Amino acid sequence: MISTRKISQVSTGKIVLLLMLLAATCTRIGAQSQMGAQTQPKDDPETAALRQQALELYRAGKFVDAMPLLEKLSNTNPKDFVVKEHWAYCILEYSATLSNPADRKRERVRARTIGLEAKQLGDQSDIMQILTSIPEDGSEPKFSERKDVNDAMKSAESSFAKGNLDEAREGYQHVLELDPKNYEAALFVGDVYFKQKIYDRAGEWFDRAVNINPDRETAYRYWGDALAMAGKNDEARQNYIKAVIAEPYNRAPWAALRNWTDRINQPFNAIILENKSSAKKPADKEVTLDEHSLKEESPESAGWTAYNNTREAWEQGKFKKEYPNETAYRHSLKEEAAALDAMVTVLAPDAASQKKAEKLDPSLMALIQVDHDGLLEPFVLLNRADRDIAQDYPAYRSAHRDKLYRYLDEVVLPKSTSQGPK
Repeated sequence: MISTRKISQVSTGKIVLLLMLLAATCTRIGAQSQMGAQTQPKDDPETAALRQQALELYRAGKFVDAMPLLEKLSNTNPKDFVVKEHWAYCILEYSATLSNPADRKRERVRARTIGLEAKQLGDQSDIMQILTSIPEDGSEPKFSERKDVNDAMKSAESSFAKGNLDEAREGYQHVLELDPKNYEAALFVGDVYFKQKIYDRAGEWFDRAVNINPDRETAYRYWGDALAMAGKNDEARQNYIKAVIAEPYNRAPWAALRNWTDRINQPFNAIILENKSSAKKPADKEVTLDEHSLKEESPESAGWTAYNNTREAWEQGKFKKEYPNETAYRHSLKEEAAALDAMVTVLAPDAASQKKAEKLDPSLMALIQVDHDGLLEPFVLLNRADRDIAQDYPAYRSAHRDKLYRYLDEVVLPKSTSQGPK
C-alpha cells in the first residue's frame, strides 16, 4: 500500500457535505489493486511486465526508480491516465531529493502539469488533490518557520522519496529532537513503520502525533489504516470516526472511512433530507391566496413550513439576539437545529401513529429519532453544514466531542454482527 502521507499537506478550504461524499468514488493512494487495468486495453507481454515492475516499485515507495518506467509507459499509451498520475506523483517525490531549490520547483511544476493532463483524461483520485494543489510556480510548503527544522525535514523527505526508509525514520526523529511538537515528523515516523508493516510501532507514533494536535485528521486516519492492516477492525473503526470528527469538512477522512466500510461490509447510514417545502419568502407583505393555498396541508409540508418560518424568524432578528457580537446575519448551527426541531415537533404526532408513520419519508422518521436521541446538532454539523454553519464547528467539537462520536458511532456506522472481509 502506497502511503497517503502527502494528503496531510493539502487543505481544500471547502465545505464537503456528507451527502455529497456518499456518491463519490473513494480512492486512496495505494488503494488501487491494479494500475487502472480494468479500464485499460490489454497490454502486450513486454508492456505488461514493465507495468508490473513499475507498480511494484511504486508500492514499495521507490518513486525515483519507478519514475522512468512510468514515463516510458505513459509515452507508449498517452491516454492511460492512471500511469500518468503515478508518474506525476513520482516526479513530485523525486523533487524532494534535489538539493537545488530551482530544480525542485521545476520538477514540482512538471508534476503538476502531468497531473492536470491526467485529470483532463478523467482522473478523479485523491492523488489529484495532491498534484493539483501544487502552486503554479512550484513553490514548496514549509514544515517549520525554523530553518534548522525545515532543512532537517527536507533531508528526511529526500531519504523517504529514495526509498531509504530507515534513514528517513532517523531523519524524522532528528526533527523531533529539534522540535518535539512537530506534527508531521511524528506522523511520518509512524508512516515509515507502516510501510515496513510494523503496525504496532506505527500506531505508537500516530498516537504521538494525535497528542501533538488532536484536531488534525491525518494521524487518526493513518492509525486506522495500520489497525485495519493488522486485522483490528474495531480499533480501526474508532480511529476513522475520530479522523472525521477532527476535520469533517476535509474529503480525506470520509474517503478513507468509506473505503474501509466497503471492504468489511460495515453498514454506512446517511440521513439525506430533500427539501420538499413549497414555501417561499414573499417579495412584500401582500398575501395572495390561490386554490393550492386552500387545500389541507400535508404533515410533511407543514413540517417544512415550520422549518422555513423558524429560519425566517432568525434572519429577521433572532440571530442578532443570539449572536450580539457578530455584525451580519449568517446561517448558524443554532438556527438550523431550531428549524429542524420545529419540523420534528410538527411531525412527531404522525410519527407516533404506525399507520401515519408509514406515509412519512424515511429520512424524516430518522430525523425524528436523531432529535429524540439528542443528536440533532451533530446531524446538522455533519450532514447539513454550509460555510456559515461550519464556523460553529470548532467550538462545538471542543465542548461536545462525545456527542459527535455518538452520532457517528450509533447513526452513521451502526454496528452489525454480519461484518467481515469481502
